[in-house]
Amino acid sequence: MAAKKTKKKTRTTVPPTTLRTSAARPTKSSLPPSFYSARTLSPPPPRSAPGGDRYAWARSLIRDVPDFPKKGILFKDITTLLAVPRAFHMVLDGMAERLIGDHVDAIVGIEARGFIFGGALAARLNASFVPARKPGKLPAAADRVAYITEYSTAELEMHLGAIREGARVVVVDDVLATGGTAQAAGELVRRQGGELVAYAFVVELGFLGGREKLAPTTVESVITY
Repeated sequence: MAAKKTKKKTRTTVPPTTLRTSAARPTKSSLPPSFYSARTLSPPPPRSAPGGDRYAWARSLIRDVPDFPKKGILFKDITTLLAVPRAFHMVLDGMAERLIGDHVDAIVGIEARGFIFGGALAARLNASFVPARKPGKLPAAADRVAYITEYSTAELEMHLGAIREGARVVVVDDVLATGGTAQAAGELVRRQGGELVAYAFVVELGFLGGREKLAPTTVESVITY
């Protein structure tokens, strides 16, 4: 009896490129010019900045906005720095490395831009994050402090029980100007029995004397004008 012939199956290898769907990723040439900007395509920071300023490149990304929030004020806009991930990491690392040995238990972030840096810093330091908010924004029972800013009078609130007694706390905000807002946040920390270890800022406007107002507590800032 003749042996039955079996047909050999052949396998076709399909090049990986042919398996892609028709919805290919857009190339640089296919995207509109408005997709790109000088900020998002900023060059990487230099290895050593002139004059030894480690943060000169990050500082160059901060935009000056004249007459905001009112006439005669030159506003330091950090949103252009936040748009560049490497710069954002750079300033966060700069804040974290100054506090790493202080055994921080909690970071208090001041509404609103203090939330951006405070939350990220708390994660880096493995600390809890506590928001200091404008009146009426917190859902539970809160303590309140009134203070004077460079523009007007204002108030800050913090949930009661947000800081445990004896906790080591750092107050964080984006800019130190006259120091009134940070001082109010520090007062809320002290009322709850927290130990105020330091204040930390991305930008300090040294000519406004906020550092002196916050003395003798340590003040850390990454970029100073």
